[in-house]
Amino acid sequence: MTSLAEFSATTLTGQHEDLSEHLGSVVLVVNTASKCGLTPQYEGLQALHERFSDQGLRILGFPCDQFGHQEPGTEEEIGEFCRVNYGVSFPMFAKIEVNGEGAHPLYKWLTGAHTIEDGEDIPAGDIEWNFAKFLLGRDGRVLRRWSPQVTPEEIADDIAAALAEG
Repeated sequence: MTSLAEFSATTLTGQHEDLSEHLGSVVLVVNTASKCGLTPQYEGLQALHERFSDQGLRILGFPCDQFGHQEPGTEEEIGEFCRVNYGVSFPMFAKIEVNGEGAHPLYKWLTGAHTIEDGEDIPAGDIEWNFAKFLLGRDGRVLRRWSPQVTPEEIADDIAAALAEG
């Protein structure tokens, strides 16, 4: 059975990271962009990080330039933009693709079919735009998927519930 533990990614600073490091945490995976109408969601993501990180939430940001060329910068520029404009202190990774043949293996898995414990199916399908969100449980399995228009503030209760599950 596939979980977050089976994937790795490269950080903005070029370090290889096994995502298994995040097992035991509730993880929010988000594809991001610096020049998008939804870019202000960085502020809400950082607020979630500050509110819940001591309870075990990890937010993982994955910049992507597949939607309207809205993430044109280098990894260094992306990191600088996020720190200066939104105070981002949660982990950010190197730019990836989230759809198509070149999609990062993590996103190929995330966008596949998932069934949660109560038998509910999480819809499969391509990422619609920047700031699509996936919530993963402490076991590294997908719990929820939200469209880009759903704000970080709107998912806080679901995150709190996942954290409370132990």
